[in-house]
Amino acid sequence: MTDPLSPTASAASAAESPGGRRLREGLIAVLAPVTACLTALVGLTAWTTAGAAGTPARIEVGIGRVFLPYADKERTAAFFRITNTGGSGDQLVSVTSPVVEAVMLSRHVSAAGADSMRMVPSAEIPAGSTLQMTPSTLDVMMTVKGRWQVGDAVPFVLHFRNSGPVQAVAFVVRPGS
Repeated sequence: MTDPLSPTASAASAAESPGGRRLREGLIAVLAPVTACLTALVGLTAWTTAGAAGTPARIEVGIGRVFLPYADKERTAAFFRITNTGGSGDQLVSVTSPVVEAVMLSRHVSAAGADSMRMVPSAEIPAGSTLQMTPSTLDVMMTVKGRWQVGDAVPFVLHFRNSGPVQAVAFVVRPGS
């Protein structure tokens, strides 16, 4: 039989008492969120140290191409290669040019054997990726002011939600080239 006055007996008795149980449960309740916070802090510190946290989008627009309007048509399309080397995504929200009008982003859609074009308000450029515009994906539809010839340089400004405007140039090419 254990002596009720021994230190071992009093510690066991205190741990089993209602006050000791509440203290133990309170410590466990506090320990879980503190551990989660410390784990998150260590992870965020590693992410920041690696240089991935908080870096803005870095948008680069390559030289584009614009199709020569044919058969006296005024409408045509332009295509660009947009690369985001930053740590955050961005969106292409509009395109402007002093030599075109009615500029809009459009996406090629294939559904049930029929192809169509659909205007879109923006185009996503995720961090670390490239958006290659093509006639079968995304393009810039526009109405041309004046006459163009193969080889003409057409100035554009691509407007991004976070990165702001980026100037670009597209050269006139024959469709299919």
